[in-house]
Parts: sequence; C-alpha cells; structure tokens
Amino acid sequence: MKRCLKIISLTVLSFVLILLVILSIQFTPTYVYRLIRMNVPDVYDYKNFENHEIQGAKSTNTFIFQHKDKYVESLFSELVTKTGFNSFEEWAIESQTTALIVIKKDTIIYENYFNGFNRDSYFHSQSMAKSFISFLIGAAIDDGLITSIDDPITKYVPELLERDERFRKITIKNLLEMRSGLEYNTSLIPFTNIHSPWHDEAVGYYHPNVRKLLLDNVEISSEPGRDFQYANYNTSYLGLIIERATNQSVSKYLEQKLWSKIMEYDALFSIDSKESNFEYMPSRLIARAIDYARFGKLMLNEGNWYGNQIISKDWVLESTRENKSIPRDIYPRWFGRSDKRIFYKYQWWGHVNKDSTYHFYANGNLGQNIYIIPHKETVIVHCGNSLQYYSSDFDLWHVALLLD
Repeated sequence: MKRCLKIISLTVLSFVLILLVILSIQFTPTYVYRLIRMNVPDVYDYKNFENHEIQGAKSTNTFIFQHKDKYVESLFSELVTKTGFNSFEEWAIESQTTALIVIKKDTIIYENYFNGFNRDSYFHSQSMAKSFISFLIGAAIDDGLITSIDDPITKYVPELLERDERFRKITIKNLLEMRSGLEYNTSLIPFTNIHSPWHDEAVGYYHPNVRKLLLDNVEISSEPGRDFQYANYNTSYLGLIIERATNQSVSKYLEQKLWSKIMEYDALFSIDSKESNFEYMPSRLIARAIDYARFGKLMLNEGNWYGNQIISKDWVLESTRENKSIPRDIYPRWFGRSDKRIFYKYQWWGHVNKDSTYHFYANGNLGQNIYIIPHKETVIVHCGNSLQYYSSDFDLWHVALLLD
C-alpha cells in the first residue's frame, strides 16, 4: 500500500514538474512564478508589479458636499435583505465593499469607505480600465493621431501582416466592440471550475512581455465583426495602437489627456515588466475612488468639465450608446432580449430600461463600477473585493431605478 502511494505521489509530482517546465518554455519562468505566487487576481495585485505614475491636476474643481447617507443606504435595503444581512453596514463589510460614492449634479450626496479603505487609498480598477482606454482612443481621434475607428489595426501595427494576412480585416471598432475574432483560450482544468494554467485570462495578466505576446502569439479564430467574445487581448491591442499612434506610453497619454486636467490625485498603471515597460491595459489602472467618480462626471457631462471640452461630445455619445443594429443573438442570453436589456459598446457596458432611458457603466471584476445615469444626472462609484454579495451587472441597475 505504501509503495503504491509512493508511486502515485511521484507520478503526480513528475507530472506537475513537467507541466511547469512546459509552461516556463511557452510563457517564460516569470509567468509561472507569478501564476503560483499570486494565483487569483485581487485588488492588491498592483503591489506585486512595477507601476507607472500618473500625475493629477495641479488645481481642479471640487464637488459640493450635501450628505444624504440614510437616503442612499435605503436604496440598498432590498439587496441587504436579499443577501441575508440585518443592516447596510453589515452588508458593506461582508460584501467586501471598499468604497461607495454617489454624485448628483455637482453634489456629493454619499461618500463612505469600508473594510480599512479611505479616501486616500488606492483602488484597483480591474476591467474599468477598459473604459479609460476607450477614452484614449477617442482622444487620439480628436488629436488626429488615429484617423478613424474603421482603420485596420495593421495601419498602426503592420508587422502583424507578416504573421497572418487576416489581421488586415480587424478594425479598431472590432476591438472596441469585442468582436475582433481573436482566439481566446477559456479552458478549465478538467472536472473543476478553475482556469487552466494556459487560460488567456492568466496568460495575458501574468506574462512579462505582453507586447511580444500580441505581436507573436495571439491568433485569429473567426471572422471579425461577426461574434461577441469578451477578451482582454482586444483592449491590449487598443493600448498598443495608442502607443504607436501617440509615440508615447499609454500612461503618459492618459496623464496628458485626462489626469492632469481634471483629477484630484495621482494614479498608477501597472506594467508587465521593467524590460517590456508595457501597461496591462485591460485592468491594472490604480486610482482613488473619487477620481473614478470624476471620470464618471466627465462622461455624464458628455466630455465637458466645467466649460472645458476634454473630449469630443460625439465620442462620448458614440462610445456609450447602444448600437441597435447589432443582432441581439450574438450576445449571451443573460444580456436580455426584451425592452429591458444589457448592451456593450466601445469598452463600456450599458443598461436599457423599459421606458427607453439608459445607463452606462465601466465594469470591473470583484465589484468595481463607475455607473452613470444620464437622465437623473447621477454617478455612482462602487469598489470592492468580492462578488459574493454584489452583482456588478444588476445591483446598481436596481438602485438607479429607485433614485429620485
């Protein structure tokens, strides 16, 4: 029996070692080290990477404070009850909510922090970063550095043609809409719900040279413009295009076009490695929650910041409103098919209501949202570190419908 267990143990160990060697050869030893050390991403990951610093504005407008804490917390009462808690505070703690901010017009009516976080804490954007990359595509178009979203990506990254002529068919718009046809591995370890070590969520996140990954390894699996697949490589390619078009890092361009103009605090953007020096575009922008709210306020005001047009109104509207010409059946069923539905535009999510009003939002894993309600002139920011008792796609939608 002992001999049998020893053989099984040695076999398993040998298999693991061989797997690690293969992964090290295919994706680099750094990738394997990060995968083992960090495993599942969380809101503290930026501490494990090198970061570019982004400077805020030297002076900027501030919001008026008129707190309505009891009113705002009452809007969450159904969620509190549904999740089995006795009070809003208990829900906030157990749901691992870290920040909640509500701004109506120019007034902060709610701003509170939980679970050890405060106004000066850094908050990991997760995939809210995608909406900032979308903003920069619009800024580059405004600046004349990108001609059009209908440009093929090979206009800016021509070396992709050497690997596959089909890259010529992929446009910037395809990337923005998550309809590029790029191959994206979403495999799981057999008999589990755990991502495999070669799952592209992990590969893209932990790889020490994402630029090289984009240029040399990402393949095409289907015709661009046909299917919807939410894939981080789309946003990474957008970042590469911004880098090429502006001839500077994405962090510097973000500082130039947004942060130094309206933001109250500095920010960080994690990079893949010192050697590659490429920001992880899909999710590793790190900022204060109040500055996420300021970005939401800018988008609510259609790109205008107290009289200064930071980005064109046309881009804000084009990037955040539903494209009704896209067939609904390309999206997952949970998006909805009726007059109350979810939509996806240019790296922004949206909700359409039965009365035809709409909301749009930046959406990140573990509970990160910048939620914008145009007809109620309201921005809600929620940050957290869990989805156990909070749904990024549905809970603020319900709260928005209850708002005065």
